[in-house]
Amino acid sequence: MEDTHFRLLRLLEARPDLSQRDLARELGTSLGKTNYCLNALIDRGLVKVRNFRDSRNKLGYAYLLTPRGIERKATIAVQFLQRKMAEYEILKSEIEQLQREVGERKAE
Repeated sequence: MEDTHFRLLRLLEARPDLSQRDLARELGTSLGKTNYCLNALIDRGLVKVRNFRDSRNKLGYAYLLTPRGIERKATIAVQFLQRKMAEYEILKSEIEQLQREVGERKAE
């Protein structure tokens, strides 16, 4: 769920005017999961919702990161990067092992 929250925070920071349906599409998740994650971020004070009352489009909302949300996104980004780098190192090691195995078979 942390990866989804991170990706959602990144999207909201870049494009606060996206609808929940658009967010779900961009994230590749269901609308229900997106709604659940978005509400969790709002409840934790990381995102606030701004309604454009003057808008003729009554669905005109913007999802804005709060200062806490910006700080949390930075923290999650560091953790995300560390996790992905560890995954990369494991994958790189596996690829090198497979290349050695394939090279040995070709030599036979």
